[in-house]
Amino acid sequence: MGLFDVFKSDPVKLTPRLALAVGLLYMMASDGQIESEEIGQLQSVVGGDQELINTAVKYLRSVKYEQFLTDAAALLNERQKLCLLINMADSLLSDGRAEQSEQQAFGKALSQFGMTEDGFKAYFETLAIKNNRSVFLNGWICPAGLFRQIWPHSKTFRQSFIGP
Repeated sequence: MGLFDVFKSDPVKLTPRLALAVGLLYMMASDGQIESEEIGQLQSVVGGDQELINTAVKYLRSVKYEQFLTDAAALLNERQKLCLLINMADSLLSDGRAEQSEQQAFGKALSQFGMTEDGFKAYFETLAIKNNRSVFLNGWICPAGLFRQIWPHSKTFRQSFIGP
């Protein structure tokens, strides 16, 4: 035992509930800043469980995103993967912007969890409607720019929802 071994702690074991919190934290941090809307999203998903959030932060600091995705894909069942993806997408959309780094991080999660953009389209559309509160002010305002920004290469996806 080395002199500084007393400062080491056991690695955090990933559980399905922890994977949800960690996935949201990775998405929140992927653009280099955490917005208040994103913090609100995390709190609404995990509740006031500060221990879970602290453990998730510890995990995030010790495990790279790609390794998290690999571990989560092996751990979670299909419904849990979908739930995590939906919550990650909701977090991504919560501040009204989709930075390139967020798009890339979400694309990696989709791929690692065996989902395609077309397969996720219906969930994304629902989240876009949920987060577009302007419908209560001015009627429906289609966030076309947001769709093109998130998936610029997916013409089929865009056309089915917002037109050419």
